[in-house]
Amino acid sequence: MLKLRKLRVDNQKTPVGVDKIPEFTWVLSSERRNVVQKSYRLVLALDADFEQTVYDSQEVESDQSVHVKPNGFEPESCTKYFFQVRVTDNYEETSPWESGWFVTALGNAGKWDADFVTVDENGKDSKGTYVRGNFSISKELQEAYVCATALGVYQFYCNGHRIGNDYMTPGWTSYRDRLCYQMYDITDELHPGENTAGAILGPGWYKGTVGFLKERNLYGTRTAFSCCIILKYRDGSRQLISSDSTWQGADAPVIFSEIYDGETYDARREIPDWCVDTSDASSWTPVDTVPLTAKVVEAQSGCTVKVMEEIPAKRIFKAPNGDTILDFGQNLTGFIKFRVQGYEGAKAELNCFEILDQQGNMYIDNLRGAKATLTYYCRDDAMAVYEPYFVFQGFQYARIAEYPGKPELEDFTACVLYSDMEKTGSFVCSNPDLNQLQHNIEWSMKGNFLDVPTDCPQRDERLGWTGDAQIFCPTACFLMNADSFYRKWLKDLAADQTAEGGVPHVVPNIFPTDGRPIDNWLMNMGTHSGTAWADAAVIVPWSLYLAYADEDVLKTQYDSMKGWVEFMRSHSQGVIWEYRLQLADWVALDAEEGSYFGATPAEFVCAVYYIYSTRLLAKTAAVLGKQEDREEYTRLERSLQKEFVEKFFDREGNLKIHTQTAYIISLYFGLVPDKFREKTVEHLLDALKKEDGHLVTGFVGTPYFTHALSQNGHTKEAYELLLKDDFPSWLYQVKRGATTIWEHWDGIRPDGTMWSPDMNSFNHYAYGAIGEWLYTVAAGIQLDEHRPGYKHTVIQPHIGGGLTYVRSGISTMYGKVEVQWERSGNQVTLQTEIPANTTAAIVLADAAKILCDDGVEFNGDGSEMTGHVGSGRYRITYIIKNQGGC
Repeated sequence: MLKLRKLRVDNQKTPVGVDKIPEFTWVLSSERRNVVQKSYRLVLALDADFEQTVYDSQEVESDQSVHVKPNGFEPESCTKYFFQVRVTDNYEETSPWESGWFVTALGNAGKWDADFVTVDENGKDSKGTYVRGNFSISKELQEAYVCATALGVYQFYCNGHRIGNDYMTPGWTSYRDRLCYQMYDITDELHPGENTAGAILGPGWYKGTVGFLKERNLYGTRTAFSCCIILKYRDGSRQLISSDSTWQGADAPVIFSEIYDGETYDARREIPDWCVDTSDASSWTPVDTVPLTAKVVEAQSGCTVKVMEEIPAKRIFKAPNGDTILDFGQNLTGFIKFRVQGYEGAKAELNCFEILDQQGNMYIDNLRGAKATLTYYCRDDAMAVYEPYFVFQGFQYARIAEYPGKPELEDFTACVLYSDMEKTGSFVCSNPDLNQLQHNIEWSMKGNFLDVPTDCPQRDERLGWTGDAQIFCPTACFLMNADSFYRKWLKDLAADQTAEGGVPHVVPNIFPTDGRPIDNWLMNMGTHSGTAWADAAVIVPWSLYLAYADEDVLKTQYDSMKGWVEFMRSHSQGVIWEYRLQLADWVALDAEEGSYFGATPAEFVCAVYYIYSTRLLAKTAAVLGKQEDREEYTRLERSLQKEFVEKFFDREGNLKIHTQTAYIISLYFGLVPDKFREKTVEHLLDALKKEDGHLVTGFVGTPYFTHALSQNGHTKEAYELLLKDDFPSWLYQVKRGATTIWEHWDGIRPDGTMWSPDMNSFNHYAYGAIGEWLYTVAAGIQLDEHRPGYKHTVIQPHIGGGLTYVRSGISTMYGKVEVQWERSGNQVTLQTEIPANTTAAIVLADAAKILCDDGVEFNGDGSEMTGHVGSGRYRITYIIKNQGGC
C-alpha cells in the first residue's frame, strides 16, 4: 500500500516561525519495487478539517516530493496553517491524505516594533534579572503567539509557567547584523482578564565574557528583553501587545552567570509567583528601554537548543586526593540538574571537568580560565531541584566541592544540551572499537553543535571556528539533519565577511578584522581569511546542497561564496595567494618541535583550496543558471590547475612537497594529472610506511587520508590505517577510554601525561570527519552530485578491515537508504533498501562471481560490476576476489 510519512516544512517538523514561502517535503512508502511518484496534490487551509482552504495545487504531474513550493500562496503573518498531501505513483495507486501544520512568523521583513526593556545596570556585573508586564484579554480568544528575543539570553514565562523548552535563546548570531527571535504558541496559557508576561535574563554571549582574550561587552553593556504578543480573537480581530516602558524589573536569584565560569543561584532571593501575582511590587522598579543595534531581527523557526537527553550519574567515588567525584560515564555538553536539601543558606557547589589525571584526580588545567562551577544556596530546609538557566559546560565528571547532607547518585542528572536536530545516520559493524569510534564522533557533534558549531565546549573558548565546521560538515549531514543548523550559521558567516570578501576564522566573529593589534600571539598574526577555514563559505553550502537537494542555500549564500573566491583572487599571483595568518595543516604531528603548524607549506595548502573552492563556485553557478559565472570560474579553475602542476610537480611527475598531507589533498581534490597519479599514490604509501603505517597529519590532511587511499585502489591500506590502535590513531583514543573525539592525537600520552593544557580539548569533533569514510566507503552509501539529496544513490561498499558485517543507514529527504553486508570467507551478502521515488546504482567492487542477483542485471568486469535499480529491497550474494587477508 502506498503511504506518505515524514511530512516536513522547510525540512522541519511542525515549525513555528516560518518567515518565507514554505517548501514542503514528504516521503513515499511502498512495499513495491521501482515506485515513482507520478503526481501530487497539495492543499493548505486555516483549519484542521480543511474547510477553509487557502491553496489547492490540484493534481500536479510531477515526481517532485522535496522542496515543493505552493506557487501563488501568500501566507499571512502569525497564522497557523494546516496542509495535506496525497500522491499517485506509477502503478496508479493513490495514497491516503496525510497532513501537518506550521505557523508563520511576524512577516515584517526583519523590522521589530517592540521595546527592549531592562533593569540591568551596567556591563560589569553578570547577574540575572526579571522583567514583566501585564495585559488584558476582554474577548473570546482563538489563538495567541509570542515572538520573543533578547540582548543576552532569556527564558520566557506567561502566567507563572515557563513557555517552551528552549535554552540559550535567542542564540548566538552576528548581533550587530542580525538577531533571532523565537515564536511560541501561548493560547492555552492565557485566560480572560489580566495576564502577566515576563522573562528572566542573563548575560550570555551578548555582554558576558567571550573568547580567550577574556573580553566582555562585545555587543553591548546591558541585557534587555523584547516581545510581541499577537492575540487573534474569534470575531476575526487581532491585537498586538508589545514590551514597553510600563514593564517592571527586578534582580533574579541568578546572582552570577557566565558561560565559561558557571552559575550561582541564591534561592533566598527568589520572588514567589513573580510572573503571576503583581500586586506586591515593592522589589520591582520601572524598566529602561535600550536601542536595538542589530540591522535585522529574524525568526528562528526551529533547531533551537534543547535538553535532548538526560543521563543519570553512574557513580560517586573518592579520588586519591580525597575529593568526592561524580562520574556520568560520558563526556557531554550541558549542565547538571540536582536535588538538594539543607538549612537556609546551605551551599552546594559542583566543579565540572572532562577527565581524570594520571593519578585519578580532578584534571582542570585544560579548562584554562574557565571555572565551570555551579553553586546553589538553599532557601530553607525543603527539598529543592536546581538546574542552571544560562550556562553550559563540557564534562564527564564533577567534583562535589560542597554539599549539605550525603550526596546520592539519584540526586544528580546530566542534561545534555544541543541544537534540536533529528538523528538520521546509523553505523554499526563487527568491530567494537569502530562502533565506539562512531559513538565518539556522534557525541562530539552533540557536544559542539550548540547553536553554533563550536570547537570545544569546556574551556574558555567555545568559538565557531570555520575550519572545523567545513571539515566535519559532510559527516554531520550523515549523523543528523544539520540543514537548518548550518544555514543559520552561514547567514552569520556572510554577515561577518569583510568588505572585500574575507572570512573570519571564527563565526560569529569576535575579533577585529581591520588589522588592529591583538594581545594574543596567534590572532595578532591575522583574524580572517585562512585557507581551509575561510573556505567554509563555499564548501558548507555545497555540502548542504548535496545532502538536502535545496538550491535555496546556494542562492542565499552565492554572494558570500563568490566574495571569498574573489578575495583569494585579489591576493594571488597565479595559483599562489597569501594573506596574513594561515593555519594550514594545523597541529599536524610532522610539525617542528613546539610548533602548532604542520610541515606542509601554507602556500601549497592555499593553492589547493583556491582551486577547489573555485571549482565548487563554478558548479554552483551552473546549478543556479548563472552561465557567465560558470564559464568564468571554470576557466579560472583550469588555469589555476595548470599552474599548480607546473609549480608543484617536477618533469618526472614527482610532487615537490613530501608530506603525507600534500600527497593526500593533491589526490583527493583531483589535482594530480592522470599520468602522475600512480607515482603520487606510491609516494603517499611510502610516506605512510615511513611512519610505520601511522598518520602524522593535522586538520587539513586527516579528513581525506583514507579517501585518498581507497579512491586509488588501496582500500586495504585505508582499513589498516583506520584500525591502528596505538599512538597516533583514531582508535588510540578509543583504547584510552575516550567517549568523544579529542583535539590532539595525544591529548593523553601513552605514559598517561597530558598534552599542553593550553589547547587540549577532549571533545573536539574535527578528527571525527573520518565518519564520512565509514558511511561512504565501509558502508558504501554515496551521493550523486548530479541528482543530489539521494534522488540517486550509489551503493558501493568496500569489503575489508577484517570486518564480518556492516549495518548502516541514513534517513534522507526521500526516505531511508540502508546497507547491510555480511562476509563469510570470500562470500558477501549485500542487502540494501532504496527509498521510493529514487534510483540507485549498486556497485560490487572486486566481485569475482555473482551467486544471487535478486533480479538485478549487473554489467562490468570482475573488478567492478554495476547494476541499476529503482526503489525497493535487494539481496545480492557474490564472491569477492582473494584480498590477501584484508
